[in-house]
Amino acid sequence: MTGLTTHVLDTALGKPAEGLTIELFKIEGELRTHLKTVVTNSDGRVDGGPILIGDSFVAGTYELLFRAGDYLRASGVKLAEPAFLDLVPIRFGIADTTAHYHVPLLISPYSYSTYRGS
Repeated sequence: MTGLTTHVLDTALGKPAEGLTIELFKIEGELRTHLKTVVTNSDGRVDGGPILIGDSFVAGTYELLFRAGDYLRASGVKLAEPAFLDLVPIRFGIADTTAHYHVPLLISPYSYSTYRGS
């Protein structure tokens, strides 16, 4: 499979992060262009397959912006104002358009981590 996918896990609750809004941007120099907004399903994934695929899956720099604060508040977590983590941006590069790029996010109210998954 080629394309860009993501998966969000709530490590504080030990389950997928359902209902988390993610925005995808293409970065070109100082220009940041919004490409798509998606929401995670009950498995913490995005319905409909890869976020980028086919002709839209081109080499370049991208950013996934995870609206973690909104998700955590909706999950009943009481956050300080301002929240320690509200918006979590992950900027990454796509060099090989024949490959699968999986960018998962592990989130809790006070930490997050990511890696290039498979």
